Amino acid sequence: MSGRLLRLVCTAAVAAGTALAPVPATAVPEPEPRERSVVELLTDLQRLYREAEEATETYNATEEKLKAKRAEVSRLDAALSRARLSLHDSRGAAGRLARQQYQNSSTDLSPYVRLLLARDPEHALEQGHVVGRMARERAGTVDRLTGTEHRADELARKARKALDDQLTLADRQKKERNDVRGKLAGVEELLASLTAEQLTRLAEFEEKGIEKAQQELTTSGALGDDDRGPTPKGEKALEYARRQLGKPYQWGAEGPRTYDCSGLTSRAWAHAGTPIPRTSQEQWARLPRVPLKDLRPGDLVLYFPGATHVALYVGRGEVIEAPRTGEKIKVSPLASHPLLGAVRPDGDRQAPATEAR
Repeated sequence: MSGRLLRLVCTAAVAAGTALAPVPATAVPEPEPRERSVVELLTDLQRLYREAEEATETYNATEEKLKAKRAEVSRLDAALSRARLSLHDSRGAAGRLARQQYQNSSTDLSPYVRLLLARDPEHALEQGHVVGRMARERAGTVDRLTGTEHRADELARKARKALDDQLTLADRQKKERNDVRGKLAGVEELLASLTAEQLTRLAEFEEKGIEKAQQELTTSGALGDDDRGPTPKGEKALEYARRQLGKPYQWGAEGPRTYDCSGLTSRAWAHAGTPIPRTSQEQWARLPRVPLKDLRPGDLVLYFPGATHVALYVGRGEVIEAPRTGEKIKVSPLASHPLLGAVRPDGDRQAPATEAR
């Protein structure tokens, strides 16, 4: 019934003295919440994991800058202490010179006048040399005092700037730590909302996706021959990584009990005697790149467009990785994540190779 028609009916009823009962509003049932598909759930879960790992690597990068800045502050503080001690000594020497000059000012004659009045001109000349040497020493003391003052002032300025930078980095790191925790809370919230059946279906669906991606990679010919052995340093890095199998993933960790992805790779190669950058982004940016067809055991494999995950290649299409929160270090298929490319820590620096597609 239209609104206009309803008003007409009510007006007629009132005129006839008939009371009308209120017309109940039609109850519209709320739609049943649609159960999200496994694909949607897995997409969301993988996105949350990826965001958490991106935040972790950002935190790690700031941590490395903070370590360097702390070392710089310590170095500048030590240099400033030495400069201030030297300045104290220089001021003491300058004070002694000033007192000597004051004490001798009433009787001092110029070297020229002394030469004219001397009975022994040769002896007077020798005295003149002594006086000249003393004058040069005084000038050198004054120069050292002035230079030390300037150096102390400059070191004090740099130390204050380095300390301010350290405090700024520490504040940024605190915010980034909170960001990581917030991302991980999102992962936990999603997982807590799922039933055991949904979790099982998710795991099965993800495993099938990895199997499919791995098969496509191995049959594409992108990996080339797999008969290359590791270099001696590559073997040492792999030995270290193998000993960490089964240890938990923990964001921001570099061992020895827990690791994140780049914490594992950086520690493994440091153990092999080749220090590499701490974060996966810096490993991708600064280490020599190699095509996937030239992979050999010990190389690092990078994942995702932002190089936010990294693993060590062990051969036969497998990697050792610290996967993500809640999992342990394990051997995984090379195609467990979207491939970006590979780098070789003990290789020669060269032009970047073509990224994996």
